[in-house]
Amino acid sequence: MKELQHISHFYFIGIGGIGMSALARYLNQQGKKVAGYDRVESNLTQNLIEEGIQVQYKDDFDGIPNAYKQLENAQVIFTPAIPQELDILLRFRESGISILKRAQMLGQISKTMTCLAIAGTHGKTTTSSILAHLLNQSGHKITAFLGGILEDYQTNYLYSGTDVMVVEADEFDRSFMQLDPDIAGITAIDADHLDIYGDVSEFEKTFRDFAGLLQGKTLLVNEKVPMDGIQVGIDRGKYRVLNLSIVNGTYHFDLQTPQGVIENCLLMLPGRHNLNNAVLAMAVALEYGADPESLRLALATFPGVARRFTYRLNTPEFILIDDYAHHPTEINAVYEAVSEMYPEEEITVIFQPHLYSRTRDFMQEFSQALAQFNNVGLLDIYPARELPIEGIDSAVLSLMISQNENPPAVVTVVDKKDLQAFVEEMGNRLVVMLGAGDIGIEIEKLTKSLSDEKV
Repeated sequence: MKELQHISHFYFIGIGGIGMSALARYLNQQGKKVAGYDRVESNLTQNLIEEGIQVQYKDDFDGIPNAYKQLENAQVIFTPAIPQELDILLRFRESGISILKRAQMLGQISKTMTCLAIAGTHGKTTTSSILAHLLNQSGHKITAFLGGILEDYQTNYLYSGTDVMVVEADEFDRSFMQLDPDIAGITAIDADHLDIYGDVSEFEKTFRDFAGLLQGKTLLVNEKVPMDGIQVGIDRGKYRVLNLSIVNGTYHFDLQTPQGVIENCLLMLPGRHNLNNAVLAMAVALEYGADPESLRLALATFPGVARRFTYRLNTPEFILIDDYAHHPTEINAVYEAVSEMYPEEEITVIFQPHLYSRTRDFMQEFSQALAQFNNVGLLDIYPARELPIEGIDSAVLSLMISQNENPPAVVTVVDKKDLQAFVEEMGNRLVVMLGAGDIGIEIEKLTKSLSDEKV
């Protein structure tokens, strides 16, 4: 990070984001002065404050300490997810101070260490988290920037040294093109972010461009990804699963590798999509040179990632599962996992669509994925960075779900305040809540209220 050695103060716009907060913590740990703005207070911003990072919640440029406005030794970092008309961002632009996207900053850091990058439309957070856990437990000195909170560790930033960097390579806004990876894995390239890319061909081209960064280096791809690279998967590939079985909700398998078979591997995460993620993480770690037996032992202790098939309640009377799934492929994966684990149960799903554009672009696919559940409750669309699109709302999606050949018994739009009543009215023991917006807040509320009644 030679280009930024003279920088003493870093100001983050959108510091409460999962990726931004991890980067802020890294710079703070390196002895830099770090502060930032976010619209709302959260557990992440509270954690930053506890670590000595200043956080403000008001869009007030004048309230920012002057040390973060010095042209010579201050740097502003922002995320494209924030509104571009934010006054703080506009005023910093007017000041002439250096401004970088989060991805550009990550790219500079990636040049200072061996970089292991995990890309893909789905699974990159879980895969990169498994990889970080594997290497950390195997004694490697890692710096990991993760897109979710690692359970047990309770962090999205894992640090034990600077020999190797583990990073989630985000395709949004072509961010991953800023990285300098030495080994990369690609989990999936199902189309997404078409509001940014315009069409599927351009989206897929960007993944090929990312793969081009690995010229002369190592690229691993899931068995379903139609790209050149070392193939990894459950059914085929140089790294593949053998002798798979499920015992008490845990996957037991052997792992075929180019060097031989690693026997008696265990994974406690439900769902074949997570098994795919684990195999890719193991493959990347092995290509890096980690010890196979150490990896096998570490995999069995992986604690999971918050909001990735997370059990909020799990009792004989009631099961509440929370997942970040916000794309039709991800919803399908959750349904397959739940059905595999609980084949006799009827399932109620509560889904919060994320982005008007994504809902519009995949309306048919969303309707088919959600129609697999027995009962469906839809929250209003979470807009994030977008303005409403005429004719696109949860009521339209609800109608389309109802028109499937085998529709759920109940499909309805539910107000947040009525979630508990809806769950109780459906009467299913198994409830799944999905989405990438603010549904997590509602899940916490529902968990607490149901715990008081059912546990």
